[in-house]
Amino acid sequence: MKIRNATPFWLRIGAPLLVGILLAFVLLPVVVVTLASFNDKALLSFPPAAWSWRWFDRVFTYPDFKDGFRASLVVTIWSSVLALVIGTALAIAVKRLEFPGKHALQAVLLSPLVIPHFTLGLGLLILVAQLKLDRGYAIVILCHIMLVLPFVLRSVYVSMENLDERLEHSAASLGASPVRVLFTITVPLLAPGLFGGWLFAAIMSFSEFTASLFVTTQSTQTLPVFMYNYVREFADPTLAALSVVYIAVTASVLAFANYFLGLGKILNIEETR
Repeated sequence: MKIRNATPFWLRIGAPLLVGILLAFVLLPVVVVTLASFNDKALLSFPPAAWSWRWFDRVFTYPDFKDGFRASLVVTIWSSVLALVIGTALAIAVKRLEFPGKHALQAVLLSPLVIPHFTLGLGLLILVAQLKLDRGYAIVILCHIMLVLPFVLRSVYVSMENLDERLEHSAASLGASPVRVLFTITVPLLAPGLFGGWLFAAIMSFSEFTASLFVTTQSTQTLPVFMYNYVREFADPTLAALSVVYIAVTASVLAFANYFLGLGKILNIEETR
């Protein structure tokens, strides 16, 4: 006896077609920027009349971009690592402990997801000015930690939901100290969530612009801020070339994570067996 497929024919054809159209619409700007970055002329035009790599060479030799990359690297490393440590501790506390104001704390920690970044940057700038603090790397790193902390919290918290606590209880019953249980049982089991939280925190921190515009100074300007200043003075395809480089690097990092670790496990979409 044959079982008829309940899915209508138009839906089987129309759904993939609609998805393809939406993907093409989303990726169309990337294609345009990529082709424009190879323009030989010092003006953005599409399609290019002649092809050249000159703007990619400028990306890697322009002094401001070098300084901005170094500053972004410093801020990204510190903010993502500190956010990982702080976010992991907070996620464990929220998951395992009961205390007054727990839900209010969760709402405050996740608020950067809904509050505009320029509001956080401007508010931090006013606070720093009122306290007469030096706007060095510490302030920029603090700003980025606040912005990327929710991504770490959610990733680690979901991993905590999937964690089998019986393994921790078994290790403790065999005489392992709480610290040893933490570093030999809990942390290894949370590794996909920890890496996922750190990965997205690093990507978000490196590309953060809106809040950084308020809290950085000339000596701490990150790469996105230098890009903003560049586009105000020049109209050549250099930023298009830099955008292509950034997209390629980000896609390579995500592809690496997917191939060796599995993005499904990192994002806790797939059940770990």
